[in-house]
Amino acid sequence: MRFGGGQAKVVNVNEIKSESALAGYDALVFGAPTYHGDMIQSMKTFLFLAEKAQLAGKVGGAFGAFGWSGEVPERIYDTMKHIFQMEMVSGPLRLKSSKLGGGLQMAQDYGRQIVKKLEA
Repeated sequence: MRFGGGQAKVVNVNEIKSESALAGYDALVFGAPTYHGDMIQSMKTFLFLAEKAQLAGKVGGAFGAFGWSGEVPERIYDTMKHIFQMEMVSGPLRLKSSKLGGGLQMAQDYGRQIVKKLEA
């Protein structure tokens, strides 16, 4: 997001204890790895908490790393779009590795998309 002229704050979902901790952000980007075809438990718990945070209309994005299957970024994205009713950028960012296939550039471009959506 910094490459697009925005600011970003990285927070571990384990540090979020209440839905009020999500207030005050212009955009939210959630991500987690796919582990054995599933989402890690801390992200599942976080998404249930985030559901109470009144995120409708906020700009959002989703990302995830994976080794083989990579379903989790799509699940997070769909939750944010359909359940939270957020204004999502187009599709989740799925990275096998930031070092493979232009992953670092893809991540920077995704951040730019989020900033651009904020400016629209």
